[in-house]
Amino acid sequence: MPTEVIALRDVEKVYEVGPSEVRALDGVSVDVARGDYVAIMGPSGSGKSTLMNLIGCLDRPTRGSYRLNTREVGDLEDDELAEIRNTEIGFIFQTFNLLPRADALENVALPLVYAGIPREERGARARQTLEEVGLGDRLHHRPNEMSGGQRQRVAIARALVNRPSILLADEPTGNLDSRTGEEIMALVARLQERGNTILLVTHEQVLADRAARVLRLHDGKIVSDSRNRPLVP
Repeated sequence: MPTEVIALRDVEKVYEVGPSEVRALDGVSVDVARGDYVAIMGPSGSGKSTLMNLIGCLDRPTRGSYRLNTREVGDLEDDELAEIRNTEIGFIFQTFNLLPRADALENVALPLVYAGIPREERGARARQTLEEVGLGDRLHHRPNEMSGGQRQRVAIARALVNRPSILLADEPTGNLDSRTGEEIMALVARLQERGNTILLVTHEQVLADRAARVLRLHDGKIVSDSRNRPLVP
């Protein structure tokens, strides 16, 4: 049977804005099994980004429980959260977030530097990961020497290089033309088939339809949880 990699129970996230409180998440409970492919949808202000930040250990819930691979996130120290972000979770952003003066190999190897991996192994793993996303011939190109699709592939390789169990993708095709976006989503699908757990924030129904499961948020609550196809153990 599939095992839960993410388990949230009655999670709330409240921000203080002057004398008022903003409840960005309001009693969210959801489980995500290992290997699932989940799209998170909702209008602006619905809580999508807040939920993604909590799942990615970039923030902590105000109340409630979040267990990641059975570990209670609220009990972890900052350095433990940083280690989880670097080893358990890969982030893919709409704006790529690449270092402009570094080539593809250096960008992809960066998480391995923080993980303390020796230089020779860093280079070998970064090269292998770039080859896996179809960029074996672009190792020494800088971001400004690559197309948008190639830059996003570098960003995906960087997210994969530490072999994380979870990939968080925030509007990964938002800055790409439709054809290139199609190629990137096909690559994401292959990663899920390989065993990665994928969480995708998107405004586009056509992208959500590719996912195995769709969560819809409104005013900080999950208002629907539907499945496009069953999760195969």
